Amino acid sequence: MDLPSLTHEQLGRIACIGDSYQRLTGRPLVPSNGDPIEALWAASVAIVAHGTEPDPIFFFGNRTALALFEMDFETFTHLPSRFSAETMLQEERARILERVTRDGIIEDYAGVRISATGKRFRISKASVWTLSDGTGAPVGQAAAFAAWTNLAGG
Repeated sequence: MDLPSLTHEQLGRIACIGDSYQRLTGRPLVPSNGDPIEALWAASVAIVAHGTEPDPIFFFGNRTALALFEMDFETFTHLPSRFSAETMLQEERARILERVTRDGIIEDYAGVRISATGKRFRISKASVWTLSDGTGAPVGQAAAFAAWTNLAGG
């Protein structure tokens, strides 16, 4: 799956994913010897990000995340992020996002997610962090995880 064609605005928002993580942790999110957007896209770790809308919409999912969620980029980037969690787990997800807003980053998140076809998978050891632009203004939240397990019943 190739990196989709992106607008200048999309490129700027996606760049905030790696930049914000680096500012918060002092570590790069993914190694990059070239284009940082391409590095995020091609990473083996799943990376997703949503904006600051009242019902936040995903604006990025990398190739690994799109495979897990069984969606293409266009579909994923029109999805309210709350739909990535099962309905009964949305309150837990909301508490986690509030904690991220307060603390800037958490690196111990675990939870169950659901794909477009109803397949359930448990993520663990996930980092979730607040995205900010160069001026420090919040532009959303992102998550990255390298560990997941497919669950029965999906």
